[in-house]
Amino acid sequence: MRVLLLYPLFPKSFFSFEKTLELVGRKALLPPLGLITVAAILPQTWEYRLVDRNVKDLTEADWDWAELVILSAMIVQKDDLLAQVREAKRRGKKVAVGGPYVTSVSHEVAQAGADYLILDEGEITIPMFVEALENGAENGTFSAKGEKPDVSTTPVPRFELLDKDAYDSMALQFSRGCPFQCEFCDIIVLYGRKPRTKTPSQFLAELDRLYELGFDQSIFLVDDNFIGNKRNVKLLLKELKGWMESHNYPFRLYTEASVDLAQDQELMDMMVDCNFNAVFLGIETPDESSLTVTKKFQNTRDSLSDAVEAITRSGLRVMAGFIIGFDGEKPGAGDRIARFVQQTSIPIALFSMLQALPDTALWHRLEKEGRLVEKIANINQTTLMNFIPTRPIEQIAREYIEAFWDIYDPINFLDRVYNHFLIMGPPRNRVRRRSINWKTIRALAIIFWRQGVLRETRWKFWIYLYNIIKHNPKVWDHYISICAYFEHFYEYRQIVRNQIETQLAEFLAASAADSMSTAADKKSEQELPESAAA
Repeated sequence: MRVLLLYPLFPKSFFSFEKTLELVGRKALLPPLGLITVAAILPQTWEYRLVDRNVKDLTEADWDWAELVILSAMIVQKDDLLAQVREAKRRGKKVAVGGPYVTSVSHEVAQAGADYLILDEGEITIPMFVEALENGAENGTFSAKGEKPDVSTTPVPRFELLDKDAYDSMALQFSRGCPFQCEFCDIIVLYGRKPRTKTPSQFLAELDRLYELGFDQSIFLVDDNFIGNKRNVKLLLKELKGWMESHNYPFRLYTEASVDLAQDQELMDMMVDCNFNAVFLGIETPDESSLTVTKKFQNTRDSLSDAVEAITRSGLRVMAGFIIGFDGEKPGAGDRIARFVQQTSIPIALFSMLQALPDTALWHRLEKEGRLVEKIANINQTTLMNFIPTRPIEQIAREYIEAFWDIYDPINFLDRVYNHFLIMGPPRNRVRRRSINWKTIRALAIIFWRQGVLRETRWKFWIYLYNIIKHNPKVWDHYISICAYFEHFYEYRQIVRNQIETQLAEFLAASAADSMSTAADKKSEQELPESAAA
């Protein structure tokens, strides 16, 4: 069986980083870890070809070669996913689709023509699909019906299928699931609230394979909460430290975690010892009432600003997610978020309007209350909310636009990056640095020219760089790499403003038209008795 593994396009988004990736000659931020894991679970006697449309175009030769097309996607990729399903069917190919999007919204993929829907986690449903295929089934839907697999049996992903030089970071996974109950989160719906982990030896085997293949990128551990099972994480880190030492620290690592990481100094120290240098936190909002409404209680127990500082001083750069539009939210939430980001000096802050994602507790509550506007969701930063909020959507959208614009003002961004790295704990290991080449030199020249000469940051840029080299020299290259990310945000903040303002204008025009129509209907009803009497 010749299998074409097809990964759909990502639209321009917060994490697409096109301008930044251009600087270093990369084409995409991360590889399709799900698809190369699928390739490891499927029969190894089959032939596989991977086409990531974010890296290269599909060719006629790819289509002609394929006997079966398998796609996987997240919600944000749905437009291109559906387009590729339709194109594959137009060409007479058998099509199977799996991943988070089809698990959440399977009917849209079925309507596009997919023959096989492989839902839930593949360790359970892929063998079901293979058995059906071998028995001659022309179509089918395969579900785990609530069962969660033991991920300690998951094989090493087929990393050799990737274009090694196309990605800025590699991706690995240690755990699935999260113990918390945030109302808006679909992770606990997809993977459950009991974190399941791989074994340390299993994880190190994946590192061995990357090392053997010559990958030298940073590695993103895609776990939605890396510290969800702290006991198992610490067991891993004890083994990982030895592996890193024996291999001369070939990889830098970063991941996602809950803010209670700040309360475990031992865990933070262990992570830094293993060459972790960054962590993404789901802070969401500094408004405690909104955190309580959305059941993110873990963020209300201690000071969020103190948590950010503690993690930073330990040697981990903090990235964080923020959301506007929670029920009961008071006016000015956008400004409060922007001020919190600036005061805590979080360099990269993912900021979005709240979306009700399919099958989440929020989705079901809003559906019951009759407040869902659309039965779809889009978690991009350029999309209005898909439900009726408790305060005017115009107010929320305008606060969002202004806060996003303010957060990614050139001076504000540079101030945050500088203040963050000034207090950031330095790396503790002799890290094997990437070799200097013409791409690195070109990237540095572009950053120095744009941020140190052309823009209003010119004076601060050089003063800050000098101070970082003087006061915290071991982080200077990490500091410059984060400065480079502004090349993306410089353009993206304008995209956010333009698209949200356009959608808001369309929404207000439609609302005005509905109001006029309703008023006209009421007037007709009032005039009807008079006409009848005449």
